[in-house]
Amino acid sequence: MDIITLAAELTADPLARGYAGMTHQQAADSLNTKNRDYALTNMTGDELFANTDSVEFAALTDAKKSQWISFCSTDRHPFGAANVAFVQYIFGGGSTTVSNLSAARTLENHISRAEELGLGTVSAGHVEAARA
Repeated sequence: MDIITLAAELTADPLARGYAGMTHQQAADSLNTKNRDYALTNMTGDELFANTDSVEFAALTDAKKSQWISFCSTDRHPFGAANVAFVQYIFGGGSTTVSNLSAARTLENHISRAEELGLGTVSAGHVEAARA
């Protein structure tokens, strides 16, 4: 357990959770609750294709359909400027497909604050040690 990171979180309380007014157990429970969104760093080609709007895909030129199918046949796609620009080139910046992919990239309430900080699971004893 990284007590220094935990102590900094409890002291600074950057998300205004109110750690100062919590017992050790309440603070641990707050830190361990899965209420933080997690942004994926990449998606598979299958995930990309599953989030493709069928009407938009049908309206593409044959060349763009071919490009999209080829792009989606690759196993992993990191989220980076070039890949985002490619998707926008194929479907247009304000398209439903771009919106679908943006939404699919964020997993809501997927991780805890402790996980977000790289602390793993925090116990009341960890909080007590960090506050000492």
